[in-house]
Amino acid sequence: MEALEDIAPDLGRFVVEFGYGDVHARPGLDVRQRQLVSIGALTAAGDTAPQLRFHIGAALHVGLDAAQVVEALIHLVPFAGFPRTLNALAAARTVFEERGVRIEPIEVEPGGDRYARGEDKLREVDGEHGLEVIESLNDVAPDLGRYIVEFAFGDVYSRPGLDLRQRQLVTLGGLIAFGDTAPQQRVHFNAALRVGLSPRQVIETVIQAVPYTGFPRALNAVGVLRGVFEERGIRPVCGTGTMERMAGRPAHRLGPFARAPGRG
Repeated sequence: MEALEDIAPDLGRFVVEFGYGDVHARPGLDVRQRQLVSIGALTAAGDTAPQLRFHIGAALHVGLDAAQVVEALIHLVPFAGFPRTLNALAAARTVFEERGVRIEPIEVEPGGDRYARGEDKLREVDGEHGLEVIESLNDVAPDLGRYIVEFAFGDVYSRPGLDLRQRQLVTLGGLIAFGDTAPQQRVHFNAALRVGLSPRQVIETVIQAVPYTGFPRALNAVGVLRGVFEERGIRPVCGTGTMERMAGRPAHRLGPFARAPGRG
């Protein structure tokens, strides 16, 4: 933060105290998971090359390998597009070269039935609801539905290198950064819970995004997440109170998230 001392020393202090002292220091996600969320948010933002280089370096420092970092960027293509991903890969290449990191790229042999593979992966991630979304496109843009199945799930989600929980952390970081993706956030909050992230980990993902996306986008995401929790019968019980404060409810002390009996 020395670079800010001559122009905005308090901003440097805010980065340290809030970004790292408050947010990065929280329990609920480990340091590798937090870097995946951060990389997802910064890549989706699209104009953050210096910060992205910093966090790619941080990801390597905390134990993610270069192939996992690249895989996180590839995973964002269906959500952020090729241009942002290509720019992010250029940032990653710079970091790898500066650190003398040699990457062994993950290369998947093309072939097989992409649609069948994608349909299986979509069902694994989103359940039958995911297939219903695809079917809802049949009357207006059936090829778009096919592209989602074949490319997003048959090609991207089916790749090795990251597990489904890691992929959902990257996805949510990106979707929160965009800020106008409530329907997609709803789908992927549900998917995150379905593939094994706990309710607490999901809310921590939103909080982790705050220094990179700002409070308004995080508050909007919490509103979406509240609806998902209500639909699934998940309720917070005594603990930190973060969800209540962020969403504008009374600041009761809330803690570990509990799942209501009989709900999935």
